[in-house]
Amino acid sequence: MTRRLVHIIIGLAVSIPMFAANPYIDSCLVHVENGDTMYLTWLHEVWVYPQMRFKNKKQEKFYWRTVRDVKKCLPYAKLIAADIAYADRELAKLPDEKARRKWWRSFERQLFKKYEKDFRNMTARQGMMLMKLVDRETNKTGYDLIKKYKGKVTANFWQFIAKLFKNDLKEEYDAADKDRIIERVINLVEAGQL
Repeated sequence: MTRRLVHIIIGLAVSIPMFAANPYIDSCLVHVENGDTMYLTWLHEVWVYPQMRFKNKKQEKFYWRTVRDVKKCLPYAKLIAADIAYADRELAKLPDEKARRKWWRSFERQLFKKYEKDFRNMTARQGMMLMKLVDRETNKTGYDLIKKYKGKVTANFWQFIAKLFKNDLKEEYDAADKDRIIERVINLVEAGQL
């Protein structure tokens, strides 16, 4: 073996475990160009926010509860967004309203089986968080989704029920203002920093 090849093998043997142990590195490649060896890596996004300063214990408790709820609900919101996109594609292929209703009833039963157990174990607060995150992922409020797939009467009924529990299915996700703490937590969770 040539001396250069030995150096490359030793360099890889030393550096690959270092890259593998770092959770912020997605992958590592070696590129040789004009006799020079370059290590190419792709890094996760890193979000930098000012340190959280809490005025009191209540505010701190709210923040950590939000972290817990986002960690639990965000994967479901992404799955639901994918299911909605799939449903929209499939419904667009069907020729008439009768076929769409039949397909939707079947798909709705599948979704119920898929999510029922997990959703029954959620708290009301986590359900509200899930609705916000679904709005974030799909750009459609809970009211709009119910209206689109189940009709206006059903959407109005569930809006009335939500209002009884001091909630609002028409409320939109506002990452710039009202929901900025949630957006911060989502960014940190997705980057693996929280």
